[in-house]
Amino acid sequence: MIFRLKTSKRTQEIFEELESRTNYKPYTLVKHAIAWSLRENTSVDGFESDSDGLDLNRQTITGDNEIFFKILIEQIEGKYLTDEEFFPKYIKAHIDRGSELLLDMYNHAGTVERYVLQTLGVGDTV
Repeated sequence: MIFRLKTSKRTQEIFEELESRTNYKPYTLVKHAIAWSLRENTSVDGFESDSDGLDLNRQTITGDNEIFFKILIEQIEGKYLTDEEFFPKYIKAHIDRGSELLLDMYNHAGTVERYVLQTLGVGDTV
């Protein structure tokens, strides 16, 4: 069982930028990135990225909710994933794809408060 993964360099840069702007740490940003990627409702099969970024451990990413992450990703992918496929391959792909989406969503909102409202579907930022 693999317990660590490395994000892409671009994901690391995005997380560093967002951390400086929001004070959200990578362990929070990673969950937002996965959520935005899953919201796209499209497979990450064939998604490629480097592994020159942040070194994250499995527990930091999924915590006590690993089974929920796995089920959601299997739903999007439309197939059962072995543990080796799920982590790190699919989790990493969703983090790296989602980090770009997260940055776009935050830039669109402009502030942490507006981003939170946007994620909740409330207010004029939707």
